[in-house]
Amino acid sequence: MIVGTAGHVDHGKTALIHSLTGISTDRLSEEQARGLTIEAGYAYPELSDDFELGFIDVPGHERFIHNMLSGVAGIDTMLLVVAADDGVMPQTREHLQILRLLGIDRGVVALTKCDLVEPQRLLEVRAEIEALLAGSPLEASTIFEVSSRTGEGITALKDELWQRARAIDSEVAQGNFRMAVDRAFTKTGSGLVVTGTVVAGEISVGDNVRLFPSDRDARVRGLRRQGRVAEHARQGDRLALNLAGSGIDREIVQRGDWVVAQALPTPSLTRVDIALELLEDAPPLNHWSGVHLHLGASHVTGRISLLEGQQLLPGERMLAQMILESPLHACLGDRVIVRDHGARHTIGGAIVLDGATPRRGQRSPARLQWLESCRQAVTGSADGISLAEPLKVALTLRPDGPDVYGLARNFNRTPASLGREFEALGARVISAGQEMRAFSPESLESLRVRILEVVTENHEREPAMLGTERERLRRQVMPGLPSALFRQILQPLMTAGMLKQHGPFLSLPEHQAALSEDEEALWQQIEPHLAAAPFDPPRVRDVVGLENIDEAKVRQVLTSAARLGRVYHVRRDHFFLSHSVFDMASMIQQLEAEQGAARVASFRDRLGIGRKLAVMILEFFDRIGYTRRVRDDHVVRQADMWH
Repeated sequence: MIVGTAGHVDHGKTALIHSLTGISTDRLSEEQARGLTIEAGYAYPELSDDFELGFIDVPGHERFIHNMLSGVAGIDTMLLVVAADDGVMPQTREHLQILRLLGIDRGVVALTKCDLVEPQRLLEVRAEIEALLAGSPLEASTIFEVSSRTGEGITALKDELWQRARAIDSEVAQGNFRMAVDRAFTKTGSGLVVTGTVVAGEISVGDNVRLFPSDRDARVRGLRRQGRVAEHARQGDRLALNLAGSGIDREIVQRGDWVVAQALPTPSLTRVDIALELLEDAPPLNHWSGVHLHLGASHVTGRISLLEGQQLLPGERMLAQMILESPLHACLGDRVIVRDHGARHTIGGAIVLDGATPRRGQRSPARLQWLESCRQAVTGSADGISLAEPLKVALTLRPDGPDVYGLARNFNRTPASLGREFEALGARVISAGQEMRAFSPESLESLRVRILEVVTENHEREPAMLGTERERLRRQVMPGLPSALFRQILQPLMTAGMLKQHGPFLSLPEHQAALSEDEEALWQQIEPHLAAAPFDPPRVRDVVGLENIDEAKVRQVLTSAARLGRVYHVRRDHFFLSHSVFDMASMIQQLEAEQGAARVASFRDRLGIGRKLAVMILEFFDRIGYTRRVRDDHVVRQADMWH
């Protein structure tokens, strides 16, 4: 259990931690000289029982509220400290508000400096504390009257905290490893050390991790959890990581950075959708207000774009978007503290919902429905985040299948585990390479029905066509669906005999594309001329001269033959027999295997044609997507295009 202090400056938080643990958390010489906590301090008492307990002591002065925020980001139990002489003060209230906004609902209350006041004053301050906590999770908390100077009440408070630590259940580690860095330093003989609290997942010595925002890979050389050497740490632990790797040094990491599992992509998020809550004593918040935002140990500035109105009133909630001036790492469920433009007052808090914000339709009913389902996933269960509702909504809103990889990043899950959660809802998960989509049975059936409808419509419009080219069919049916996944959706239709494949073309099994009798007769005259020079066939006008046929008829027959897949229209008036195109495609693959890529000179020599024609043919392959040009090279990108 990690306990974090909360309370006004000079209310005895540091002295109280020392009385409880025997450890001074003021490690800076300036703190010791001034008797004022500036940075968060840490204490891990020696325990003989089979439980763990740590303390984080945060500064209480309003000028160091940003340091307080980085310190409390990882606590799970609060120790609210109120001095008997001062009573409830501004930072008492603000700290309590911050902890509530961070979702911390467990804690105890210490009424310090009891030896300095009369009994009547103790009663008055008790009443202030009870009024402050009314309606909060700490409303029924015992108020421990203590004195760090005389030791009064310390034993009773210590027994309570130690007993809570024994009784608390360990958090179930979910998702990939994530740690918010609140301190970084170099240790002689070890190198870079970063400290923070494990937000999610697990980590072991020897694991590989990634640093954000530097996007550097590192290896865990060693770790300490709760101040002690260990081999393994998990969600909820206070952790120090000794990192090693090429270019891994103190210059590339600072407070506010993140250490995450290599399996978790860390894009630079500059727009993040949130569920925003405004404090009851805050002023109204207008659309596009400038704010300071604290997430983990990160502190960034930005603006708030309200998604459901132009103004948010005190005490109310609204879906909104953070537009950030510097990139942030965030996942579903992360808690954000919002402070005013001048960074003088805490005005509210937010829960991260989605970092994959669309460029358009941010306020559409479908988008708001999705964000609301994400909010319910975080707040609707006392047992942690439940993804069932947002996954159901995603299946409904995305007939082309929600992107499992994108959702996995936002939810901090592995794609495989998220795929299993989709399947548990009855969805079909289809994957190919780095693409993975989930489809409800209804959307998958609707998609297949639409495929057959489009193929039928194309047959009616283009009876001479052998079928519909696969990529064209994808664009007509669902252009947002990746090609590799579309092929997998087509496969059951072909296996069931509902579609027939002719090279890159697809047709209904009963479709018979054919030329008319006149066209077929003319084709029999033209085809031998094209076959005689497979890699340099005569152009339309050359055929006209050879056979003395009307040019318009030659062009029409060749165009119809192209629809049937007999020829390819490589360039204006230049048609190649299909098997010649297949042979040239194979030659390009051979050249790539031999030389790393196809180049004009080697391709020209292999075919025995002129340079100008070789350039034209290679440009054709680039144009249809079989190859892509990289400077003077032509590299195969779809080797299975005619399979």
